[in-house]
Amino acid sequence: MTVEQTQTSPFYLTPGLPTKRLLVSMLCGLMCLSAWGVIEVDRLSSPALSERYQQLVAEYRCPKCQNQNLAESNSPISIDLRTEIRRLLEEGASDAQISDYLVARYGEFVLYRPRVQASTYLLWLAPALLLLLGLLVVVFIVRRQKRAASATQAALSGAEQAALQALLSDGENPQDKSINPNKAEVE
Repeated sequence: MTVEQTQTSPFYLTPGLPTKRLLVSMLCGLMCLSAWGVIEVDRLSSPALSERYQQLVAEYRCPKCQNQNLAESNSPISIDLRTEIRRLLEEGASDAQISDYLVARYGEFVLYRPRVQASTYLLWLAPALLLLLGLLVVVFIVRRQKRAASATQAALSGAEQAALQALLSDGENPQDKSINPNKAEVE
């Protein structure tokens, strides 16, 4: 190669450049591509609108991604929705009007916090109902165990209770080894 050929050839064909370094630089460039996709380049007319815009896109769910809000998603539908929200903000629409527009177009699914209405009562009340049901089950189990324990104690006759007390007192007095000679050998 002549000097003219090395000066006009691209950097990756330079004979002295190690291939490992080239691969690392290309990999870093590819990793940066995902960050470039999230950057919004359109500016709103005022900082107050920009702040409202950021709050709104974080509040609505992407219809395609399902677990990402509009701010995090890069799907084409979320890009269109962000553009639509930006347009509505510039036209002077309130947050409620924007919410009504999106719900009318995409349904309640776009809301992370659905409205409290007849169709969503179960959604809002289910956690409290499940907690109450769990507490009732615990109370029922505890009461049943207490009744079973008291019924067992009441079911013993006088002779059985005397034998039980003798066994219990036997276990509490380890110095009396004359009753159980095997116990004396073990200790």
